[in-house]
Amino acid sequence: MVVTGMKQMWIGGAWVNAIGGRTRQVINPATGAVLANVAEADADDVAAAVEAARLAFDGGEWRRLTHRDRGQVLFRVAEGVRARAAELADTDVRNMGKPIVEAEFDVADAAHCFEYYGGLATKIHGETLNVPDNAMSIVVREPVGVVGQIIPWNYPLLMAAWKLAPALAAGCTCVLKPAEQTPLSALMLAGILRDAGVPAGVVNVVTGDGPVAGAALVDHPRVDKIAFTGGVDTGRLVMAGAARTIKRTTLELGGKNPNIVFADSDFEAAVDGALFGAFANQGEVCSAGSRLLVERSIYPRMLDALVAKVTRIRLGDPLDRDTKMGPLVTEEHMRKVLDYIDIGRREGHRLIAGGRRATAGALGDGFFVEPTIFADVAPQSRIGQEEIFGPVLAVIPFDAEDEAVRIANDTPFGLAGAVWTRDIFRGIRVLQQIRAGILWLNTYHPTYNEAPWGGYKQSGFGRELGPYGLDAYLETKQININLTEAPLAWY
Repeated sequence: MVVTGMKQMWIGGAWVNAIGGRTRQVINPATGAVLANVAEADADDVAAAVEAARLAFDGGEWRRLTHRDRGQVLFRVAEGVRARAAELADTDVRNMGKPIVEAEFDVADAAHCFEYYGGLATKIHGETLNVPDNAMSIVVREPVGVVGQIIPWNYPLLMAAWKLAPALAAGCTCVLKPAEQTPLSALMLAGILRDAGVPAGVVNVVTGDGPVAGAALVDHPRVDKIAFTGGVDTGRLVMAGAARTIKRTTLELGGKNPNIVFADSDFEAAVDGALFGAFANQGEVCSAGSRLLVERSIYPRMLDALVAKVTRIRLGDPLDRDTKMGPLVTEEHMRKVLDYIDIGRREGHRLIAGGRRATAGALGDGFFVEPTIFADVAPQSRIGQEEIFGPVLAVIPFDAEDEAVRIANDTPFGLAGAVWTRDIFRGIRVLQQIRAGILWLNTYHPTYNEAPWGGYKQSGFGRELGPYGLDAYLETKQININLTEAPLAWY
C-alpha cells in the first residue's frame, strides 16, 4: 500500500479542504519522500469543526442514544479497525517510522480500546443518596459536551483511539487534531467511524499545525474540555489557554522514567528490559525507561551486557519484519536528539554505544539514529534530567535502596518507572515510594486498556484508559426530588 494524493479534513460528516486552501506535505521518515499532501487547518477551519461538534451535541442524536446503542456503534468501530488492520499498520509505519511489528500491536490495541469502551458504555451509572429530609437526592452522570483532543505523533492511531473511544462512550462529540507530522491514520479512522454509524459532526478531524490549529481549538469558547498528550512546554500553553474559558483539561505529558535494577534481579531479563524500555519505538515514548539505575555491585557486568546486546537492535526499513528500530519521526526531531547526544559528550559522560546518525546504505536517506548509551551519568546532568524522546539511555549507578529511590524521584517528572528484583517485598516497597503514575515490577512497557494511564508532577494530571478514562468525559449532576406535598410555607 502506498499513501499518495491529497488528503482532506473530516468536518461535519464531509471531506473538506482547508478554507484558506493551504496544504502541508507529509513525509516518510525512512526515505525522506513525500507521502501525501494534507489540508492545513487554521482558526476558521477549527471554528467550523467546533460548530459541527456543537450542533451534533446540542441538537443531535448521539448523546440521546441509549448507552447500549452507543456501545454497539463502538463495537462496529473495533470491527472496522480490524478489517483494515494491515492498511492502518502500513500507514503508521510509513508516516511515523515505527517498525511494522510494533505498528501491528498498536492497531490491535486500538481495536480493543474501542471494544473495551463499547462495553463500558453500559456501565455508566449514578447513585441515590440518603439525605436528612423527606426528599430523594440522586446523582447522574452526563457527557461533558464538545471536547477538543490533541494527540502526539509517536502512536498516531492508538492515541486517537485512547481519546475518541471513552469520549464517544460517554456521549460527547469531538474535534480531534492529530499531530501535523502524522495525520494519515487518524483520517483513515474518520472513515471507519462514519461507516460504523457515528453520525455526522460527532467526530471531526482537523489537520494542521499545533500553534495554529491546536491553539485555536484550546481557545475556542464553545469547547467544553481539552484532552492533550504531548510535551511539557506545550502542555503549559494548553493549560494556560484552557484557563481563559475554564475548560476541563486532561494533560498527559513527558517523562524521564527510572528503570531500577537491583543485584538480586534476573540479570538477563533485566538486560532485555533495559533495552526494550529505552529503545522500543525508537525511544519516542513518553514512558520510555530512559534512566537506567543499576546497583553498583552488578554495574560493570550490566554495562558489558548492554554493549554486547545493543548490537542486536537492527536499524532498517520499518516495513521489514526483522527491523527492530526505525527512523525518528522528522529531520527536525533527529537533529534535536543528536544535539542531546552532543550535550552528553560535553557533560563528560562516558559514551559506550552509538552516538551517531546511522547513514549506511539506504539509512542515509532517512532520519535514523543509532541506539545510544551513556554510562556514569550524573543524576542532575541535562541528559539525566531532561526528556530526550529518542534512543538515548542514561545509565546511573547506585549503592543502596534509599539512594535509588531518591534518584528515581529527583526529576520534575512522574510518569512511569520499573523495578527489577527477585525480592517481592523490596519490589513493592520501592514501587510504593516512587512518585509516578505507571509502574512495573520485573517488566517494562506493557499497557492495558483496562488500567489507568497518567502521571504525577509535571507529567500531567487526569487519567486515560480504564474506567478512569471514561470518567474524564463525564459531568456529575445532583438532582433533588421533594417528597413533601405541603407548600414550603417560608413566607
